[in-house]
Amino acid sequence: MSSVRMLFYVMSFIAVSSALYAALSKNLVRSIFIFFVTLFALAGLYVLALADFVAVTQVVIYVGGILVLILFAFMLSGRETLNVIQQQKGKFINMAKVPAVILAVLFFAVIINVILKADADNLPWVKQSIAQKNEIVPTTLMTENIGINLMTTYLLPFEAISVLLLMALVGAAHLSRKEGRA
Repeated sequence: MSSVRMLFYVMSFIAVSSALYAALSKNLVRSIFIFFVTLFALAGLYVLALADFVAVTQVVIYVGGILVLILFAFMLSGRETLNVIQQQKGKFINMAKVPAVILAVLFFAVIINVILKADADNLPWVKQSIAQKNEIVPTTLMTENIGINLMTTYLLPFEAISVLLLMALVGAAHLSRKEGRA
């Protein structure tokens, strides 16, 4: 087994286990922080797939923006809202969650079906690309191009996303204010 494949399995395990912990944990703070681990493991998987730009985007946008926004929303949310969430602890299974459970089971069945039917090593388009020498070879220029492209070609979308995240942060802070003080 090659070191890349071993690294892929380790990162996959970290991503799946941390995602399960984040979804099943009853402590919101721990869920938010373990979600950091999930997103970094996904970024590592993107790097292994030679998708450096997607990995950097994952870290910048999701870890740097969205997750910090979630953390701020959690910190700014009122105690009443958190108490309502904690009162629902004893109701793990109820009728309101049935559609979500059905959707999750169907999604899981689709994923299992895809995993069982896909033969990733013998995909025709992969074989064709290898035969035509149309492979992406990792070089040092790939990561340098990400920074150059972010600050030149993709500067406007990058700044638009920054403004959008700032607006979401201000909106979350406004929504969390108590009505009596507004």
